[in-house]
Order: sequence, then structure tokens, then C-alpha cells
Amino acid sequence: MKTFLGGIILLILGYFTYGKIVEKVFGIKQDRPTPAYVNHDGVDYVPMSTSKNALIQLLNIAGTGPIFGPIMGALYGPVAFVWIVIGSIFAGAVHDYLIGMISLRNRGAHLPALASKFLGQTMKYLVHILAVLLLLLVGTVFVITPASLLHVLIDGKLALGIIMIIIFSYYILATLLPIDQIIGRLYPYFGALLILSAVGVGVGLVITRAPIPELSFTNFHPEQTPIFPLLFFTITCGALSGFHATQTPIISRTIQKESQGRKIFYGMMIAEGIIAMIWAAAAMSLFDGPGELNELLKVGGPGAVVNEVSTSLLGALGGTLVVLGVVVLPITSGDTAFRSARMIIAEYLGLAQRKLSSRLWVAFPLFIIAFLLTKIDFNLLWRYFSWANQSTAVITLFIGAMYLYIAKKNYWISLIPGTFMLIMVFTYILHAKIGFHLPMNTSWIGSLIGTLIVLILFFHIARKARENKWPIEEKFSR
Repeated sequence: MKTFLGGIILLILGYFTYGKIVEKVFGIKQDRPTPAYVNHDGVDYVPMSTSKNALIQLLNIAGTGPIFGPIMGALYGPVAFVWIVIGSIFAGAVHDYLIGMISLRNRGAHLPALASKFLGQTMKYLVHILAVLLLLLVGTVFVITPASLLHVLIDGKLALGIIMIIIFSYYILATLLPIDQIIGRLYPYFGALLILSAVGVGVGLVITRAPIPELSFTNFHPEQTPIFPLLFFTITCGALSGFHATQTPIISRTIQKESQGRKIFYGMMIAEGIIAMIWAAAAMSLFDGPGELNELLKVGGPGAVVNEVSTSLLGALGGTLVVLGVVVLPITSGDTAFRSARMIIAEYLGLAQRKLSSRLWVAFPLFIIAFLLTKIDFNLLWRYFSWANQSTAVITLFIGAMYLYIAKKNYWISLIPGTFMLIMVFTYILHAKIGFHLPMNTSWIGSLIGTLIVLILFFHIARKARENKWPIEEKFSR
């Protein structure tokens, strides 16, 4: 278990070392008032404690991604551990921290508004479409997956359609009601269940001395699908996820002071990385090699693996609690996905959200579209979600780099992971069947050319922005 336990230790050390470096580069202003007070409206702008914000942030960002993704990523072998650790520390946590803090400095602005401010007006419309599409896909996927898990858990005693209606009903309430009435009250309990389930599986692996494979860069995938770029689209939420950029502004509107940012944004991404490590290790160790794991995934999907892992390690009762913890994850990301979509659309249209009727008019069409999307094949939805997710992550990292460049700070902490993922995003869409389906060599060449063009444009815009002293934050007083 050296690789597994060593990876978890590195993640924790990353929070205390690189996390502090990123915080120092950004430069917190402890006396600066936050949007929770300046824009207080009792609905979305509500001051909440660090512990409550951290739990909500963890549950917001940790859908089935840090479980289902690492389970499917385990097919590649221990190289998945490398991406989880390096991705979480140097990409995912940086991504979450920077977008959360930049939003905090701009009245809790959502990703499209920040893209417009730092990357130009054209990006505003592109990111609005991309963000709302991503959130709708997330919301839809996170209706289907928990409903399927619950359906299996109760042996089909309640129809799948009825379970989906119940989940949809909860999403409607969580989207429309003030954040502290449902989300703020229920999430601490959901968070406890999530943490207990992850810890239960992790401890079970150690106690049973599960044969977790040690570090290797060999591709163990039974179908020999390439590590580059597919691993980075298989394991997303457990290492780097653009979906997080749509969630962090929710918490940017409830933070009391800037010093809480590292614990909430950077720290919760590290926590998600640990969850991803646990489930990747379980998937690698509890089956007779990637071949058997692949067969189970084909038959029952990641949900079947979750059920098998849980009951094998913790028995019927413990396994049931773990599965319930896994069910909580997509539900607590689906509700805030719809909430974020409502806030983004309202912000774009300039609609105040104090009145329930105003919130309802924005949210109602979203649920109709999501319901229709549930009729589409899940695997197709997931593939489009993965690409849209990582494309959003690239945009977010470039926003962070632009902010730091204009501020004359170390922008490389965001630009390097952003550039790496840009190459992966281009390569994926050029090569994948859902994209242009070009040969891999052609896709790599095209991605490198595309990335070079984007970097030239970035530095051209960044130099002009620095010379013209673009305002990077809104000035206001309490």
C-alpha cells in the first residue's frame, strides 16, 4: 500500500505547502468586506461559518465524479494515482481556489461574467452557453445515477421513475429556496454520511490488507485505450473539474472573510482527491485485475462496482451505509447545479432573485429541459459532459492566469496546468468519435498548433490589459 498511502500523505502535505504558496501568490486581504455582507439579500448572499461553507463546498463539487471516475480510471492501473495526486495539488485545487477568490473579489460573480471581464466579451457568450449546458448535463446525470443506485439498493421495490420524481422535487426546492433554509441545514448531515462512507472504505482497505498495486506507468487498460488524453477525461472531479468553477461562486457569496478561502476552496479539492484515491484503490484491489473490473463495469456500470466494494469490505449493513453516502454525492451536486444555472441565467438577464416568482420563471425551463435529457443514453451524456467539463476547467485556469498576470503576480501556477489541459481538450475532441474522429497523430499535431495560437492570443491580450491597467476587482466598503 505504499503508493496508495503515500499518495494520500502527499495530498495532505500539498494542502499545507503548495496551498499556502498559492494563497500567498494571490494575496488575501483580511479587512476587505465580502459579498455575503455587501450584497446581503437573505437568499444567495448569506454569511455562513467556515465549517458549514466547507461542507457545502465539498458536497457541491463531489458528485459521483470522485467515485465513478476513479473506478473507471482504475482500469489504467496505478498511473491513475499519479494523476489524482498531481492533478489535485497543482491543477484542481489551484483552479478551485483562484476562481473562488476572484469571484469573491467581484461580488460573487459567476464564471461567464468573469470570463467576459478577463478574456473578452466574446468569451462571455461562449462560456454562458458552455456553463449552462454543463450544469444541465450535470443536473441530469445526477438525477439518473442516484436514482439507479437507490433502485438497486431497495431491490426495485419502488419504480425508477418515481425515485427520479422525488429527486427532481428536492432539486426544485433546493434551487428556489434561500440557501440557508435547505442546503445550509441538510448538508452537514449529508457531509457526515459522505465522510463516514469514504473513511469506512479506506479503513476497510487497510484492515483487510487489500492488494493495492504499487506505482507503475504501464497502461493496464484491457482495451488498451490510450492514457493520453483519455485518463484526464475519465478522472475529472477527483483531480480537475470545470464543474467546480460553476459551484464555487455559490460559496463566494457566503464566505465571511478572505482567509477562509484556502480551507474552503483549496482544502475541499484536496479532500475530494483523497476520496478519489480511496475508490481508485478499492477498484484496483478487490477484483482479479482490470479485466474482471472491466466486465463488471460493462454489465452493471460503476454503481455495481460501488455495491460490490461496499458489501465486500463492510458487510451488508456497512455496505448499505456506504452506498447511501455515494447516493448523497450526486444529489448534493445536482441541486446546486440547477441553483448555479438559475443564478447564471438571472445574472445574464439582469433579473433580481429576491422574489420567489422571479426564481421560478428562470428555473422552470431548466427542469423541463433536464427531464427531456433523461431520455438520452447515459453513456452519450457522460462523454459530452466530460469534454464540456474539462473545457470549462481550461477556461477557468486561463481566467486565473489573466488575473495574476494583470496583477503582476506568478501567473504560471495557473497557466501551466491550463496549457496542459488545453492540449488534452484539443486532442480529445479531434480524436474522439463524438468529435472529429481524426487519427491520433493528426489530433496531437492539431492540438499543439491550436494551443500555440491560444497562448499567443492570451499573451497579446494580457500585455494590453496590464498596460491599460484593467480593473481586476470591484472596490466597495461594508
